Amino acid sequence: MVLMTVRKARVTCPLDCPDACSLIASIDEESNTLLKIEGDPRHPITQGFACVKTYRYPERNHHPLRPLYPLRRVGKKGEGRFERVSWGTALDEIAGRLRQVIEAHGPEAVLPYHYAGTMGLMQYEHSLTFFRALGASELQTTICATAGREAWVRSYGDRYGVDPEDVPQARFILLWGINSLHTHTHLTPFLKKARQNGARIVHIDPYENLTSRFADEHIKIRPGSDAALAYGMARAIVKAGLHDVDYITRMTTGFEAFMQVAEEWTPQRVEAVTGVAAETVERLALEFAQARASLIRTSYGLTRHPGGASALRVVILLPAITGAWQYPGGGALLTTSGAFALNRRYLGGAHLLAARPTPPRQVNMTQIGSALTALEPPIRALFVFNSNPAVVAPRSDLVQKGLQREDLFTVVLEQALTETTRYADYVLPATTFLEHPDLYTAYGHYYLSWNEAVMPPQGEARPNTWVFAELGRRLGLDEPTLYWDAETLARSLLDTDHPWLKGITLERLKAEGFLRLNIPRGFQPFTERAGTPSGKVQFDPPPQVILTEPTPEFPLILLTPPAKHFLNSTYGHIERLVQGEGGEPTLLVHPEDARAFGAVDGAWMRVRSQHGSVVRRVRVSEAPIRGTVVLEGTWWEKPAPDGKGINWLTGEHLTDMGEGSTFHSNPVRLEALD
Repeated sequence: MVLMTVRKARVTCPLDCPDACSLIASIDEESNTLLKIEGDPRHPITQGFACVKTYRYPERNHHPLRPLYPLRRVGKKGEGRFERVSWGTALDEIAGRLRQVIEAHGPEAVLPYHYAGTMGLMQYEHSLTFFRALGASELQTTICATAGREAWVRSYGDRYGVDPEDVPQARFILLWGINSLHTHTHLTPFLKKARQNGARIVHIDPYENLTSRFADEHIKIRPGSDAALAYGMARAIVKAGLHDVDYITRMTTGFEAFMQVAEEWTPQRVEAVTGVAAETVERLALEFAQARASLIRTSYGLTRHPGGASALRVVILLPAITGAWQYPGGGALLTTSGAFALNRRYLGGAHLLAARPTPPRQVNMTQIGSALTALEPPIRALFVFNSNPAVVAPRSDLVQKGLQREDLFTVVLEQALTETTRYADYVLPATTFLEHPDLYTAYGHYYLSWNEAVMPPQGEARPNTWVFAELGRRLGLDEPTLYWDAETLARSLLDTDHPWLKGITLERLKAEGFLRLNIPRGFQPFTERAGTPSGKVQFDPPPQVILTEPTPEFPLILLTPPAKHFLNSTYGHIERLVQGEGGEPTLLVHPEDARAFGAVDGAWMRVRSQHGSVVRRVRVSEAPIRGTVVLEGTWWEKPAPDGKGINWLTGEHLTDMGEGSTFHSNPVRLEALD
């Protein structure tokens, strides 16, 4: 009998989630095997539990689809046939091809495509140093947060809000456009405490989901009509005399013009546009205002519309009308990311970008399909890391057509053989968060975390930054920051005199694992100043109401919100998580819409948009509001009956501010199969 030597180590979850959990990894040191992941009971947010996805990370870390050695394409693009090569061969050949591309077409023919597959600052952002040292085209990372960021900055300036640890003090909570029990699990204990303290919790969302059933009330709203509801609430609050005149006078600008627009949104007009009953609009507004310590927890989902940024502005300005920021637990929260006032001067070669006499060519990642098929001059070399664009980007037809180009040299750094790797000329095995050190901020709390590498890499996996440093050496790049290790980067980031980071050193982080920023307990932002140019909360200019409209040809709006068992496509190949989601992607259809299109529960139907079509099984359900169909999760393409992901239907059109994605605004129709 062989006894295991099990070691436990603290790590931080690297994935794109507000919670940035502190985790305990159990590792068999004899076999270099990750046995178990648990929540860290010491962490004030994680509180000893992890989400259902994270518990399955050992299966992902040791999955048969994890590449363990450098691979070179031997088949046609899209076939996914490769041969194993050495790191030396792969790096020499990649550097040689890069040199040819740059000599023939210039450095802007090179493009990195990346996002938040890891949130560690070394492997996420510092990897860009290589491309900025080359002078490559710059990717605009718009697919998730830019519309929300722009909306918040225009309203409040500073990108932070209510401390999640103060949520129990709130007396009325609106979970607006966020399925927090899927996407922000560790908010739940704080919500429960608030409820125990007497708070009422209301969920506003176009379809009933786990959070709706947790809340005290669910208000169904038509997709993209959030601005109309928020304006209607503002009007009702002021008409009832429940606005805080002193706060508005002292702390805001543009309120009168904002209210001129709000005045047009009578309860009856709001009902006609949103589907929310007129009496509900007024009741919700009065409950929100009368509670005083009212909180709006929102997220980026409601910004995935043509008017998404403007809509978010109206929603997050409601606490400024009532002065809710002045009460413990009152206000709003979209993100805490702006509180991490690190010294980012050298992060990802930011200094190289700042020093360029002219800005590089910009490519919007939301429009990568068009960029790969129509941009002039063309992209000739593509590096993909921390992302899976063949599945997660809009217009999958164009993305995969572009990746199919024989004149496009593609290198993919990955932890799994995703759909995107099928089109790669080289697949390079990447380390997971357990196998490299890194520094982590958060966007759902105020704790900074450090990870050590707690186990050796599987196979010959290497960190992203190691790969780019090796390529830099072969290309003769002499930028010193390209060759920094994670500790050097962390010391540079912590080299700041901002009071919220005073006394936080790498040594302390290494010893303790995570540290709270020096934000005072009970801190109430936007009661003395805002981070806007005026120093005040800005109602001006009044946000527009830009509705998401179906068309006669495509009368249903498709929503593609996150699933409980997936995080984008990261866990899409883990069998037990796929089974947890029902084994295949299904489309929720309201009974009246099902009757209109002849859809029967359990039947296959074609879902068609102006961009393409997919086949999905229908589940007839009262969950979505009429006129809306819902498919939860960004599935890999394999479980789908037609081998197509849902983004074969979604378009590349952008938001009103921030040039963000509009995944939740795609008109579709249902068709019987031939």
